[in-house]
Amino acid sequence: MAKDIEGFKFDQRHGKERVRVARVWKNQHGGHLIVEWRVGITLLSDCVDSYLRDDNSDIVATDTMKNTVYAKAKECSEILSVEDFAILLAKHFTSFYKQVTTAIVNIAEKPWERVNVDGQPHEHGFKLGSEKHTAEAVVQKSGALQLTSGIEGLSLLKTTQSGFEGFIRDKYTALPETRERMLATEVTALWRYSYESLYSIPQKPLYFTDKYLEVKKVLADTFFGPPVGGVYSPSVQRTLYQMAKATLNRFPDIASIQLKMPNIHFLPVNISNKDGQIVKFDDDVYLPTDEPHGSIQASLSRYWSKL
Repeated sequence: MAKDIEGFKFDQRHGKERVRVARVWKNQHGGHLIVEWRVGITLLSDCVDSYLRDDNSDIVATDTMKNTVYAKAKECSEILSVEDFAILLAKHFTSFYKQVTTAIVNIAEKPWERVNVDGQPHEHGFKLGSEKHTAEAVVQKSGALQLTSGIEGLSLLKTTQSGFEGFIRDKYTALPETRERMLATEVTALWRYSYESLYSIPQKPLYFTDKYLEVKKVLADTFFGPPVGGVYSPSVQRTLYQMAKATLNRFPDIASIQLKMPNIHFLPVNISNKDGQIVKFDDDVYLPTDEPHGSIQASLSRYWSKL
């Protein structure tokens, strides 16, 4: 919160970024489970004297924040969701330090997946997947909560059932209209939950992990359509809206969702032979390129959402 100091408006915060921690849980039968998190912490606190005077007595050291991540990970004897760990950390900083009014904790989880060997899940073998699970918990000393989850790097592609027609044409337009193209994107999604306090969140273990997997499935299923025939996409914009709408319709405790979906181009290849004739491929050979790419993003919120 900004303060008037020496004739100026002053606002400050401090924290620790890119704290990497891995936690392994081992059961009595030899099975292991691992998560890897990249944690960012930001504290809004009353430590103005450290800026104005030679007085650091109200500062929570950023090295302490880093050590707290490791200590709290150790204290978690049972597997928990990335959202619950973010809430746990934020709650600690606001309750343990009288100077801290608000804690913001961002976490990105690497997608370590258990491998199968000879058709059986391996006890302690894992491989790295693709998309990341993200979470942000904003906790105030009063217990007020803002909880956001997300996906980074969800790569989706379909080889047909996509087109783009009827757009504005002028002297700079070279793009032909088409009802047959590939559609590829890398989805970044953020959704805000409707829970407004620490005391209102579900107590079911791994609730938010299950919800993350369900949201990811709804997004992908809406993008692809039925397994036979699929669904036609007249634009990335239309598909993005359908994905956002399907998410809010499916999950009543999600207040809003933001989607960013770059249009990653696969350009049909046409080449000229030695006689100058165009050799046209039959929509089966493409040049993949991600630079430059179209950038499409939008958010969808319920009327009562504060976003």
